[in-house]
Amino acid sequence: MPPPLSFTVHPGRWAVARLDPAAPVPPWALAGPLASVTRTPHELSVVCPQSQIPPGQTAEMDWACIQLIGPFPFSLTGILASFLNPLAQTQVPIFALSTFDTDWILVPAPRLQLALQALRAAGHNEV
Repeated sequence: MPPPLSFTVHPGRWAVARLDPAAPVPPWALAGPLASVTRTPHELSVVCPQSQIPPGQTAEMDWACIQLIGPFPFSLTGILASFLNPLAQTQVPIFALSTFDTDWILVPAPRLQLALQALRAAGHNEV
């Protein structure tokens, strides 16, 4: 199990949009300090600032964004489990993203304070 992790909360509200799997990546998808685009045979998913989502777009809105402070070696195990288990135990839903250097966790914005309390109680440190 990894040692306690450091994290930061990014300001603003975030959204997860769903587009047709054959849709081109729209320009709005790549704006902002965090943009993630994932294509599968079944969907094109976009994570970006909520303010970038056009009206009428299918999306889950009103998420808060927590960044784990990395980088983490690929050989290290249990990073997400040590961070997500306290959230699961307090019934905080998550949407997780991984990048080469770190992990990003979205939690419902109305439950952010509950999430932060759970993470601190588990020994993780907000910076």
